[in-house]
Amino acid sequence: MAITFNHKPGLVVYLTAGDPSLEVTCAIALDAIDAGADVIELGVPFSDPLADGPVIQRASERAVARGTRLKDVLALAAEIRAARPSAGLVIFTYLNPVLRYGLHRFADDAAAAGADGVLVTDLIVEEAGEYLAEMERVSLAPIFLAAPTSPDERLEAIATHSKGFVYAISRVGITGTQQSLTADAAALVARIRRWTTLPVAVGFGISNSEHVAQVAEFADVAVVGSAIVELIERSLPETAPVAVARFIKGLHLPQAALAR
Repeated sequence: MAITFNHKPGLVVYLTAGDPSLEVTCAIALDAIDAGADVIELGVPFSDPLADGPVIQRASERAVARGTRLKDVLALAAEIRAARPSAGLVIFTYLNPVLRYGLHRFADDAAAAGADGVLVTDLIVEEAGEYLAEMERVSLAPIFLAAPTSPDERLEAIATHSKGFVYAISRVGITGTQQSLTADAAALVARIRRWTTLPVAVGFGISNSEHVAQVAEFADVAVVGSAIVELIERSLPETAPVAVARFIKGLHLPQAALAR
């Protein structure tokens, strides 16, 4: 199934799988989809998540401590896919868990679980030949991160090899909420569009409806991660799904406002 966005801006929601538990992550994902998320990014917890800020680091540590592994995340993906057949589903991971699992086996199992795409956060496009071949073999969309500091040559390669959407990082640094989006994000999206007609998603720091409105002015999709992971951290497990759904509904602006 192809990744599609039915409105602008589309919404990608990141969840750390297994925090606070796999069962609660599943419930949160389903409620998030029902509240308007186009794509769920299921984050594979990792012991050394260098690209992530303290909020997602803590979530990853909690999930690892509970014993959550890549195979569990793939099983969770299959459960979400069975319950919401039309939702977009992306496995978000560092490279190390994939290599430990086995790249060929991972590609087979991710496809069998019903994932639409994979984002390996620390795999650069120049070193992704074998990975791209495996993604092509099982018809999974490879998604790459594009940073404001990426030279044109790398951006062109990212745009050429990405499928589904291109993920533009709104700023240099780690994940986490911020007060406002930098001009770097709009400039980066404009550069990416030189080489692709794919939707361009903007993430790292999107945390409220004002940010989503800003993204809508120059990009196609907003990615919300740390703000939701932090909300889950502050919530009781039994109330987290409803809290996340309410938060997501609050991110959606009237279409008239987006058309201005």
